Amino acid sequence: MKSFEYTITDEVGIHARPAGILVKEAKKYESKIVVKMGDKAAEATKLMALMGMGVKKGDTVTVEVEGADEDAAVNDMKAFFENNF
Repeated sequence: MKSFEYTITDEVGIHARPAGILVKEAKKYESKIVVKMGDKAAEATKLMALMGMGVKKGDTVTVEVEGADEDAAVNDMKAFFENNF
């Protein structure tokens, strides 16, 4: 398993538009990708679960990636978060 932490810089946090794009990105990988914050967690392929976490600007999330293509997936997810959140 690989993981990274990211502090959200987007003014409105994880909201519909980038969350929808995140779901599409996450579905490209065989690995399971989970976004965690505190006691909340959501699979990156589940839009409503991601939005239901209520991630706001300044919150730090942990992204965990586990599976056959986890090296590529963790690198791409980190870049995605840096460019979109």
